[in-house]
Amino acid sequence: MELIDRYLQAVGFWLPKAQKQDIVAELSEDISSQMEEKEAELGRKLNESEVEAILKQLGSPIVVANRYLPQRHLIGPLLLPIYWLVLKMAWLFYFVPWLFVWICIDSFAPSYRPDNAGTLIGGTLRAFWPMAVNTFAFVTVAFALIEKYHVKSGFLEKWDPRKLPPVVDPNRIKRSSSIAEIVGLIAVCAWWIGFMSSPVMVDRPEVRIVLTPAWHYFFWSILLLTAAGAIASGINLFRPYWTRFRASMRLVSDCIGWALCAWLCKANIVAEISVRNVPHERTIQIAAAINLWASRSFPVVVAIGVLTAAVDVYRIIRVKRGPAHFPADR
Repeated sequence: MELIDRYLQAVGFWLPKAQKQDIVAELSEDISSQMEEKEAELGRKLNESEVEAILKQLGSPIVVANRYLPQRHLIGPLLLPIYWLVLKMAWLFYFVPWLFVWICIDSFAPSYRPDNAGTLIGGTLRAFWPMAVNTFAFVTVAFALIEKYHVKSGFLEKWDPRKLPPVVDPNRIKRSSSIAEIVGLIAVCAWWIGFMSSPVMVDRPEVRIVLTPAWHYFFWSILLLTAAGAIASGINLFRPYWTRFRASMRLVSDCIGWALCAWLCKANIVAEISVRNVPHERTIQIAAAINLWASRSFPVVVAIGVLTAAVDVYRIIRVKRGPAHFPADR
């Protein structure tokens, strides 16, 4: 029954990975036993409302998961999973990208490069450490206050099984996402062919911008990569699930794409800028400034590319593991 699968998924979200499958299987058997006893008592199959009553009697997913978790003191076991989740989110979505970009800028941008590796590491830690400590302290104090004043109100017990999120197969691809990708990539291809095929980007009486001959290599490479992405999205539309092969191809495609972007940053691609009533020396400075800022963006492009590749690698590992299985399917 879908309602039971959703309940087991919600409980499993708060459990340690090493114990999740065993605990979910045990809980599934317990729910099945209770349902069988109730069905034997009534002489018929249970309806959804009666299944909902059994789940409510068991307790909210986080409360049930808490029974299998180690006990803590400063932050009680009921709030501990949420506390760890908030800390992980702060680390994942703020500290890790910030630290990575900081190191890339210090490593690759000449104007930010320190005299030696010790200076780089020391400067990075001096900037990073206070924010890490302050965030940890703020989150811990906030949860300690919630533990002290609000947990007894029972707000975590007020829940509705019908409002649990649907069961998610992480290896399934949403058709709406594939359609959006196809439309977007086709539009990009059309725009790319119509406006970016020539090294002469702007050719007007008052302004002229010309790129270097190397632009042809970038143009065709990016066009072919975008077209391949549209074809891959078309395949995903009709076969909406990730396989190891398709996930690996996405990794290769993203690596090539971000490598092209990084190369473009360092290519000094702007060859000439001419502006009416502006001295030639000044336009040379403008072109040099554009190329310089493009070069300085190289660390950021590399950082985003590495994060994208990390997501792609995780997808491959997830496909290899296969989707989560909830034993309570009925």
